[in-house]
Amino acid sequence: MERLLALIESSSVLTPGARSALSGLFRPRTLARHEFLVRAGEPTYDVAFVLEGVLRAYFTSPDGVEYNKTLFMEDDFLAIYYSFLQNRPSHLHVQALTPCRLLVADYRRIEALYDLYPCLERFARRQAEYLFLVKEQREIDLVTLDARTRYEKFLREYPGLDQRIPQYHIASHLGITPTQLSRIRATL
Repeated sequence: MERLLALIESSSVLTPGARSALSGLFRPRTLARHEFLVRAGEPTYDVAFVLEGVLRAYFTSPDGVEYNKTLFMEDDFLAIYYSFLQNRPSHLHVQALTPCRLLVADYRRIEALYDLYPCLERFARRQAEYLFLVKEQREIDLVTLDARTRYEKFLREYPGLDQRIPQYHIASHLGITPTQLSRIRATL
């Protein structure tokens, strides 16, 4: 819990009351490799903080092809925001790619603290802004960068991740085929 609180306090100073209230909301959870945190078609209100491991958020096309939308690893926050903000089922699966240790809380209980502790709402806003920027940059990269440049950027942004998860998951995240990724890797 201290790691989570330290990360929050790196962008928003928490009052002692906010620290205590927030600490009481998160519970530890472990996931085995391939286990799901969220399944598409089900609503979710979970907000998770990744202590250890790698997860992916992905969707499956009608013809059964999986597309990795986001990869999460240590010190990342993970949530399917539209699901709990709109009270709708998730259209994404969230699956552990490695054994994972998480801290998980119900968003509704976190949100109930915002009026009592503005520092928590401030952190949530900053986190949402950060995630928006990351999402926007990823979308721009997918349409403006060639596959090799996207892979090189992936290696810089996720050092060592290419050794922790199967290459076909990286290819899916980059929007290329596993064969294309093999060719790129061979030239590096």
